[in-house]
Amino acid sequence: MIKYIGSKRTLVPRIVALARAVRAATGARTVADLFTGTTRVAQALKSAGFAVTANDLASYSEVLAMTYVACDAATADVARLAALVQELNALPGIDGYVTRTFCEEARYFQPMNGRRIDAIRVAIDALARDPMEHAVLLTSLLEAADRVDSTTGLQMAYLKGWAPRSHNALALRVPALIPGTGTVARADANTFVRSMDPVDLAYIDPPYNQHSYFSNYHVWETIVRHDAPPAYGVARKREDCRTVKSAFNARPRAWEAFSELIRDVPATHLLVSFSNEGFFAQDDLLRLLRDVRGDVAVVPVAFKRYVGAKIGIHNRRGQKVGQVSHLMNREYLILAGPDASKIVASLAEDVAFAV
Repeated sequence: MIKYIGSKRTLVPRIVALARAVRAATGARTVADLFTGTTRVAQALKSAGFAVTANDLASYSEVLAMTYVACDAATADVARLAALVQELNALPGIDGYVTRTFCEEARYFQPMNGRRIDAIRVAIDALARDPMEHAVLLTSLLEAADRVDSTTGLQMAYLKGWAPRSHNALALRVPALIPGTGTVARADANTFVRSMDPVDLAYIDPPYNQHSYFSNYHVWETIVRHDAPPAYGVARKREDCRTVKSAFNARPRAWEAFSELIRDVPATHLLVSFSNEGFFAQDDLLRLLRDVRGDVAVVPVAFKRYVGAKIGIHNRRGQKVGQVSHLMNREYLILAGPDASKIVASLAEDVAFAV
C-alpha cells in the first residue's frame, strides 16, 4: 500500500467493526466509499464480505480501485501477471519524462529508478491485454516506486538528502488481490451520488482542508496518465494542479459541498470521518447529520500526525523556519441513520463510544 497522508490504516479496524455492526442490525450488504484514495478502506470492506463501490476523482485512485476492488483474485490469471512482472523487472532503463522531471529537475527518485519507471511505464501499455490487467500492472509499478521514493509521504516536496530506501533497486511485485468483485467510478463525489445505485452504507471521508490530494500525489497521477504534462515549481507539479481543485479544499465552498453530499447520497446509513484539522466545527457537522439523517453516534480516535509534522517546517534551503502546532490529531467516526446510537452501543467499549 502506497504512503498516503489520508490513509485510514489506524481507523480501518473501527470502520470495519462499525460496518459489521450495521450489517448485524440491518442486514446491510452494499457499501460505497466515496473518496476512496488508496482504497485501503474499500479493500477492508471488500475483505469483510461487503459489495463495495469505490469512487475518487484521481486517475491513480481509479487504477488502485480496479486492482483491489473490481479485480477478483479467484479468477485473475496470477501466473500470467507474475510472468509479466518478471518481464517488466528485467527491462533496462530509458531516459524519459520521469527521469528528467522527477529525478533531475527534482529528487523524488534516484535516476537509476526513474529510468526503470520510464521503461516499465511504456512497456505496460504494450503488454497489458485488457484494462484490468493494465490497472494491476500500473498498481505494481506505483507500489514499487513508492518503496524507493525520497519523500515523507507527500509529493509537495522531497527530502533534502536522499532517503535510504531510494538507493534500493525498483522491484515490481504482483499485488495481493482480494477475492470478490466490486464497482469502480472516477467522478466528483457530489456528481456521482446523484446517479449512483442506492447502498446500505456510505463511507464519507472528504479532504476537509486546503490540501489537494491531486497536488499532493501529482507524481502518481502523472505516472498513471503517462501524459508528460508541463511542470512548475521546485516540486515539479503538473501544470493542471493550478486549476484542478475540489470544493472541499476551499473553506468558502466546503460546507455547502458537504451539506449537499449528505443530503443527496442514496444510502440508509452514513459513516463519516471527521478530523480536528478540518474546516468544519464538530457541533455544526453533528447538527447537519441529525437534521438530515436522524440518529447520530460518534467514535473518537486519537492518532499521530504524518511524519512530515515531526520533521517540522523548513524553507527551500532546508532551514527550519517554524514549529508544528501539534503532533496528535483527534479523528471521529460518526455513524448517522436509523438506530445509529444502538448500533454503536452494541460494539465493545474499546471500539466505540456513543454520545
